Amino acid sequence: MNNDVYKLLVAQFLTAFADNAILFTAITMVMNNNASAPWYIPALQASFLVAFVVLAPWVGPFADSRPKPNVLSLANVIKAGGAGLLLFAVEPLLAYAIVGLGAAVYSPAKYGILPELVAEDELVKANGWIEGSTILAILSGTLVGAMASKASVPLALALVIVLYVVSSGIALFIRPTPVIPRADGPVLVHFMNMVRRLLSTPRARFATLGVSLFWSAATVLRVLLVAWAPVVLLMNDTTEIAQLTLFVAFGIAIGAVVAPRLIPMAYLRRARLAAYLMGIAVIGLSSVDSLWTARLALLFIGITGGLFVVPINAALQEIGHKTIGSGGAVGIQNFFENLAMLIASGAYSLAAGAGAAPVGTMLVLGLLILAATFLVSWRLPPDTGAINEP
Repeated sequence: MNNDVYKLLVAQFLTAFADNAILFTAITMVMNNNASAPWYIPALQASFLVAFVVLAPWVGPFADSRPKPNVLSLANVIKAGGAGLLLFAVEPLLAYAIVGLGAAVYSPAKYGILPELVAEDELVKANGWIEGSTILAILSGTLVGAMASKASVPLALALVIVLYVVSSGIALFIRPTPVIPRADGPVLVHFMNMVRRLLSTPRARFATLGVSLFWSAATVLRVLLVAWAPVVLLMNDTTEIAQLTLFVAFGIAIGAVVAPRLIPMAYLRRARLAAYLMGIAVIGLSSVDSLWTARLALLFIGITGGLFVVPINAALQEIGHKTIGSGGAVGIQNFFENLAMLIASGAYSLAAGAGAAPVGTMLVLGLLILAATFLVSWRLPPDTGAINEP
């Protein structure tokens, strides 16, 4: 782990802290407006994801064609602009979509820069550190954002803007990374060719679809808790709900730390077992009615999620770095995972608008995780580590 990785960790921590603080600030704004419909909060989450899907053909090559520290800095400036729109009372769906635009630009550079800063044998470890710092930021950003917005929404938004600006400045001190010239020809044609090259092997398909499964489930679970907690645990305060989500984040941090030891890239098939356990835990959560049981279930969901997502993230970065470029690979990953998240958020928004009960929705979510895990693991080849064993 070199100094540039530590700078990336600090910049990523501040950005992720601000990302989660602004989400719960926006949720507080919506919940303070008693006229808001039940579908509005999941629609708010969906607005954040639109840019990831629409701009997927462009953001990956954009990140590869420029020094990635510069891309990280620019993305944070865009996020700060979206937070500024919220501060000036612009429609939250539009303002949060601008924050999503910055996040769409940021993500390929954040993950794509890792293979250019560390050796291949350190990639899972570096991912673990990045995920760990991100989860720590989620823990603190969610809680601080909920508490600060409860006291003063403008103050919370001002804090978010400052964090984005500071993170933008730190990113510029990371050493410049190599650039890959943009390919000639139509961008969409080039993007489709990259998709075909990246997904040409079962291992790459498993990593891409597996990440999509994890984040779509996590997205629905996060907004579902906002509706589930008041019904089951009688929580009506955003700070209390934010504290509940911290158990998921803390669990993911634990899973991210132990993942390199339990699921190295040579044994990628093991990751599917963690996904099955995550689905079972979500089903179990649907029958919980006590606070501490819910917290323990959410903690376990987080641990299994961290064990699942860290190794498949690392595998996808390695494959992309050796084929189409790490930024391009992450751009494609973002397209699939955010398309899945957008569909999942949209489906939940429609279900909530139609009056679907939160407990029943939680049960359906767990069953869908199990089914999706089976499908994305279909025809996954034997692990390379198992093949090489005597």
